[in-house]
Amino acid sequence: MAIRDVVFPAGRQALYEHNRYSPAVRANGFLFVSGQVGSREDGSPEPELEVQVRRAFENLNAILQAAGCSFDDVLDVTVFIVDPESNFEKIWRIVPEYWGEAPHPTLTGIGVTWLYGFQFEIKVIAKLPEASAG
Repeated sequence: MAIRDVVFPAGRQALYEHNRYSPAVRANGFLFVSGQVGSREDGSPEPELEVQVRRAFENLNAILQAAGCSFDDVLDVTVFIVDPESNFEKIWRIVPEYWGEAPHPTLTGIGVTWLYGFQFEIKVIAKLPEASAG
């Protein structure tokens, strides 16, 4: 079995270990980031949707930064939204604060009925900077 090259953001390793998954894994020049939600430091959800979305992006950016990446290195995005008919527009008004300019990454949006108390989750695949040189 190959040893996983796991990336942990500062200060949250215990939370990931408790929940038994890796926040991100480096492999073959890519960074595969687990779904990030708008959790507080203790893992509990932010109650307000807009704050939850911003915190999900901040949690994502902390992982990207720990791997030496930024959102500019993201190639593929999957978002999960509880009640997208009601929440999509509210969420998509916030996204440009973190998304950057075109060309944008690919996107798959999935409407779900349950996210363990959260309303929004984002997972990405990024190209590691050292892999893109050369």
